[in-house]
Amino acid sequence: MTFVLAVDDDSAILRTLTINLRARGYDVETAADGRSALQIVDERMPDAVILDLGLPDIDGLTVLKRLRGFTQVPVVVLSARHESDDKVEALDEGADDYVTKPFDMEELLARVRAAVRRSSAGATSIVVEAGDVWLDVTERRATRAGEDVRLTPTEWHIIEVLARREGRLVRQADLLHEVWGPGYDRETNYLRVYLAQIRRKLEADPARPAMFLTDPGIGYRLVAPPG
Repeated sequence: MTFVLAVDDDSAILRTLTINLRARGYDVETAADGRSALQIVDERMPDAVILDLGLPDIDGLTVLKRLRGFTQVPVVVLSARHESDDKVEALDEGADDYVTKPFDMEELLARVRAAVRRSSAGATSIVVEAGDVWLDVTERRATRAGEDVRLTPTEWHIIEVLARREGRLVRQADLLHEVWGPGYDRETNYLRVYLAQIRRKLEADPARPAMFLTDPGIGYRLVAPPG
């Protein structure tokens, strides 16, 4: 079942979207502000996002930028902003489509379907195998020596950022920005704590990691040594 996250501060629009999407067999979750939307995505990756730009806390463009820092989930902007500059900016930031309010429900749903189809056609799974560790980053499934390993959403987010650049250095500031947002630059203690947790769960010897490596004072990298 296709999972759609609808983000809008207008409760009437959220109700309308929920009713129409569920009537067509979609699994739907809603958020009335940007922070709630990002928390939902962190816990469960949707198949598509319908995103308003005029949110009460974080502007929709900021939400879009944060999403594009770690995922290519299809995003259809649904906004009362009609100006060409707004549309161009949203599309430049990675929106898949732009629909203005008031909108036709059938047209919106057709655009969501098209965005999901395009995403599915171009989707590539991120799978990492290293020794007895197997990580399906796309599906967020992990095993070690054949046993399931439970990782938190934040741990998965860190692993995804590193896995997308497997073997390459990811600087501390870049990792903080992608996982916690652009307001985080100096909280390197967050990275130390979470990398220690990841190593305890996945490394054979967490004190001498072979997968999740540290470049002291610079950043981290994920390598996949042979078994």
